Amino acid sequence: MEHEAQRLPTPRGPLSAAVLDCLRAGGPAPDAGSAADADPYGDDLQLALYLCYELHYRGFEGVAPEREWDPEVLRVRAALERCFLSALRADAPVHDSVEDAVADLLVEPADAAGVSHFLRDEGELWHLREYAAQRSLYHLKEADPHAWVLPRLRGRAKAAMAAVEFDEFGGGRADRVHARLFADLMTDLGLDTAYGHYLEEAAAEALATVNMMSLFGLHRALRGALVGHFAAVEITSSPGSRRLAEAMRRNQAGPAAEHFYDEHVEADAVHEQVVRHEVIAGLLEDEPQLARDVAFGIDATNLLEDRLADRLLSDWRAGRSSLRSRATSAISHIS
Repeated sequence: MEHEAQRLPTPRGPLSAAVLDCLRAGGPAPDAGSAADADPYGDDLQLALYLCYELHYRGFEGVAPEREWDPEVLRVRAALERCFLSALRADAPVHDSVEDAVADLLVEPADAAGVSHFLRDEGELWHLREYAAQRSLYHLKEADPHAWVLPRLRGRAKAAMAAVEFDEFGGGRADRVHARLFADLMTDLGLDTAYGHYLEEAAAEALATVNMMSLFGLHRALRGALVGHFAAVEITSSPGSRRLAEAMRRNQAGPAAEHFYDEHVEADAVHEQVVRHEVIAGLLEDEPQLARDVAFGIDATNLLEDRLADRLLSDWRAGRSSLRSRATSAISHIS
């Protein structure tokens, strides 16, 4: 896993172009009105928001670390967030209770046909490579967005969340950090493991899933939504990871590729119980008024994961690449 600073990508529209100019040359940031008029799920807004959030992680080559708290960057980030969050609140199906939202996660429809089902049953090696490239924007910093919530929790919820995060970060062993394991998976698949390498190729739907984590994690007011999001991820991870491990084995992707998902089958089965019975229960015991936010976090996660699945499956079933350039043929090696 390489550690060079990631390069700034090419813009995807006027919003992201203005943010790039602001970061690169200190130009003016976009005005709030231009953010309000943008497609909240589109390439332009999602890339612009991703650029702002990445300043809180590893930053970009040629961008001073001090820009993380630049008032102009924060102003435009706030405008982008308002647009994105408003869309999520309007579009996410709303459960009446946390219990109902969690119950729906625990029962997988008999006719389920998601990305992991496709990859297990008919996915080819090129599908697995594209899936890993799209997901690498999160998995190469796996669990980092969720760490933001720890100072915002207390008691049972804090202790349990920290325990799960400790596992995600390798239990004190650098070689078992989940981001490291994903980089090893990418090596087996012949992909570049540099942090942010596939930002240029990632679909807006993939950016949105990562941006949502940062949005929820960086705002104390959204701590309940972050816990709901985390619950959705952990509860659905084990069965999905089992299917993805089978897909890796069927395609002989390599031992590290198999191990990443095998590890998540076991670990996330335990994490599911901890998140449900300690993190959520502990949070709502202390702050019962956050129940609606927890349910919203679950629903928003489902919404964005469904959008990403629709994008990937529509491309793959049409025999075309899901990457933005569409330059990679169905049998070529992503480089």
